Amino acid sequence: MSLLTIIDILGTMAFSVSGALIAMRKRLDPFGIAIIAFVTATGGGTLRDLLIDANITWMRNMTFVYVIFGSTILAIIFRKKLQYIRKSLFLFDTIGIALYTIVGVEKGIAADFPPVICVALGTISACFGGVIRDILCNEIPIVFRKNIYATACIIGGFAYFLLQKTPLTDDFVVLIAGSLVIIIRILAVIFNWSLPSFYPEGDTKHKL
Repeated sequence: MSLLTIIDILGTMAFSVSGALIAMRKRLDPFGIAIIAFVTATGGGTLRDLLIDANITWMRNMTFVYVIFGSTILAIIFRKKLQYIRKSLFLFDTIGIALYTIVGVEKGIAADFPPVICVALGTISACFGGVIRDILCNEIPIVFRKNIYATACIIGGFAYFLLQKTPLTDDFVVLIAGSLVIIIRILAVIFNWSLPSFYPEGDTKHKL
């Protein structure tokens, strides 16, 4: 099993749990939890594969379907152990975007796209499953808010290409670039970093 496949599976697990946690927070039934977990884990990767005209990964490899199913069941069983749902959701979501960013970038490289397009594919892989999840759960997708989210993926993606020019091995490049996404996301939450807003707090004139 290649390193890319292992990263893809770990990202699938993380996003499955992330989706299941937010579905349980919304008090959905087991079927709803399974659907939200599935679209969270597969949404970004499916869009990426469609854009690069590649075989959709989870449709060709049932391992991913089994991983999603197993991760969702475990999240439901151990939901009471996850006492701090918000922290658990943040953790799994952050791990998921880091891993999927790397997967998307490497798939872009394999398809012989320019670096900017590869980074875009990595960001799509990482973020759009969460976009679909949030829309289905009647929330504004986090990527469309001020939070440092997609920005962390973009920085990690470009760091991947910069690190490729160093003597580091591919495994270390993957580890460092993925860790950078996680570190930026965590620091953004700790220090309340955010992108600038065009509208001041309390401004209702421009609200729909």
